[in-house]
Amino acid sequence: MSTSERVVVAAPAKINFCLHAGTRRADGYHDLESLVAFAAIGDVITVARDDDISMSVEGPFAAGLTSGEDNLVLRAARLTTVKAKIEQGIRICLTKNLPVASGLGGGSADAAAVLRALVRLWHLDLSASELQEIAASLGADVPVCSDSLPAWMEGKGERITRLPALPEFRLLLVNPGVALPTGQVFAALRDRRGLGFPYPKTGFKDVAALLRFLQATTNDLEVPARAIAPVIGDVLGEMADMPGALFVRMSGSGATCFGIFERDYQLRKAAQLLAMRHRGWWIKETALASENAAMPAFIQ
Repeated sequence: MSTSERVVVAAPAKINFCLHAGTRRADGYHDLESLVAFAAIGDVITVARDDDISMSVEGPFAAGLTSGEDNLVLRAARLTTVKAKIEQGIRICLTKNLPVASGLGGGSADAAAVLRALVRLWHLDLSASELQEIAASLGADVPVCSDSLPAWMEGKGERITRLPALPEFRLLLVNPGVALPTGQVFAALRDRRGLGFPYPKTGFKDVAALLRFLQATTNDLEVPARAIAPVIGDVLGEMADMPGALFVRMSGSGATCFGIFERDYQLRKAAQLLAMRHRGWWIKETALASENAAMPAFIQ
């Protein structure tokens, strides 16, 4: 992709710190509630003007994706083009840094990043509600990824309450190299905690308050995910046994798990030990995304 008139947008990884499922709806979705925040790592979307709409994929996990017609990124581009009545095309380059089908909202975050990129590239005058309408039509997780900010998510994902920034801490993310399609995990869901858990609208004053909240919550998808991929239990067990581990849980529909540690050096040591034991695991140390992490950058 040439360096002329490019827009580059980060697509931060989505972390479901908790996820409670309700009953299955008539449309096939499950009602849910989830505390969501975003990591400082993720995929990257680059777009530029062109005659047609096209997409290429690069990066460490490019082999796990295709750029076929059903690709969510291409769907986002085409839908925005129609909605905004734009007649020219775009070239999209997706740098795939996150494992595919990993419980980190990668595809949804990528689609949301395309929406932000096209608004910037074409100087679109779309309202926030119009953008959210486009996002919701693409998938349940796309609306919350549109801003990549901490939120309490409800419904199938379309009802979003923004929350204050979470207290600063670092995360250890670990994926055992297993792709878990979300639909497969939901299909195996049997026990549901139910909805209506009280969440702090004013946020968390410190990490201790966040941990107290998380300890009272669950990820209802963890049990079915572990039944499909038992290695998730190995990941959680090994992370929990690491010195300084305060909290570990699976994110989203898996198989990526996150850990919060008491000290940064303990987190780094845990990452090193896990990497030595499991060469095939994806292991990343990261922080939470900054407030402006997902803002598009325009490059001439």
